Order: sequence, then C-alpha cells, then structure tokens
Amino acid sequence: MENMVNIFLFGKKYSVPDNLTIMCAMEYAGYQLVRGCGCRNGFCGACATIYRIKGDRELHACLACQTKVENDMYIATLPFFPLIKQVYDMNTVSPTQAVMMQLYPEIYACIGCNACTKACTQELKVMQYIAYAQRGDFEKCAEESFDCVMCGVCSSRCPAGISHPQVAMLARRINGKYLAPDCGHLEDRVREIKDGTFTELIEALMQKPVEEMKELYNTREIEK
Repeated sequence: MENMVNIFLFGKKYSVPDNLTIMCAMEYAGYQLVRGCGCRNGFCGACATIYRIKGDRELHACLACQTKVENDMYIATLPFFPLIKQVYDMNTVSPTQAVMMQLYPEIYACIGCNACTKACTQELKVMQYIAYAQRGDFEKCAEESFDCVMCGVCSSRCPAGISHPQVAMLARRINGKYLAPDCGHLEDRVREIKDGTFTELIEALMQKPVEEMKELYNTREIEK
C-alpha cells in the first residue's frame, strides 16, 4: 500500500501518495493542468506555487514539478506575473549603466529587503544580481542570474515592483552581444550548419531507432 498524505488544493482536502510532486498530486486529485505547467523538469518556471504546512505560518514558494507533497500541505498555484517587459533593439542599446536607468529605473528603488532572494525557487542571489545591474556590471549580473527560470516569484515579493527576471535577461543579452569574448569555433559551426555541411548526417541520424540514438548520445565524444 502506498503511504498517503492529506493535502489541501485551493482549500479542498485530498488524500494522495506521499511520493508525488505537487504537480503530479494535482493530477492524481483530478485536476487537468492546461496552464501552469510546461517542461516538468524545473527549467521553464511555469509552475510557480506557494504553500504552507499546517501549524507553520510561513509561506513557501516553489516549483510544483520539483517539490514533493507533505502531510497537511496547503497549496495554491500562482498565475503568471505581469512583469514589466520593455521593448528594445539589441543592435542599438548601449552596454552602459544608462540603459538600466532608461529601461528599468525601478531597480534603483530597491530597499535591500532581500525578499526576492528568499523567495527564489532556484536559490539565486537575486538582490545581489540586481545590485550588479544597478552599477552596470552586466557580466557579473549575467553570471549571478544564469540559472534563472523566469518564474517571477521574486517579483511577487518585491515592494519596489522590480521585474527581476527581465532585468537579468537584459543583462545577459548585453553581456553576450557586447562584453563576452567572441567564440570563433561557435561562429564557424553555425556557418557550417547554415551552409548545409551537416544536413546529410542529420537526416541519417533521424532515421535511426530511438535506442540506437540513445547509445550514440551516451557514448559520444565530448570536447574538453
């Protein structure tokens, strides 16, 4: 027999196996997930969820596809967050601090409460990368925010209304286009792909059985 736990989804009580993630528990309970789900592997950030455990007043934020249910867990999934997504042309933006002041001036209203970092589902130092963005240090901002999945939970807790994921995205784009060293072999490979150098090889691979594809992948030669 499976060990069962009691959870509360949007206030309604359900008994579910204790080895399920929140997302799987919702489906077990009969919910059809049309929105708020995506990759199911912690990469897309679509399943931002809040919960608390009975007797604990603290609210916790998580990704539903990565978090296992607990007994007496009260759960509510979150709608998408209306983050400020400014429109800009990467070919004309200036890789200086001024671009943040122009596009995302709210970052300078940060009060240093660190609520964004505490809420991050990926345990990123969110307030720190915003501080880098304020100073125009886009390389450090890009590095610190690299694992962001754009779930928006950080912004939901921000009293200054900062759109942290969008700020980080801009920093990574600026770093990639203007600051990071050119990657010559990557440019060569992209050119070869466009020229059709690998078309025949790709078509041949597409005809192979799935198991053979897996074996080729697992035994592939990895460049050091």
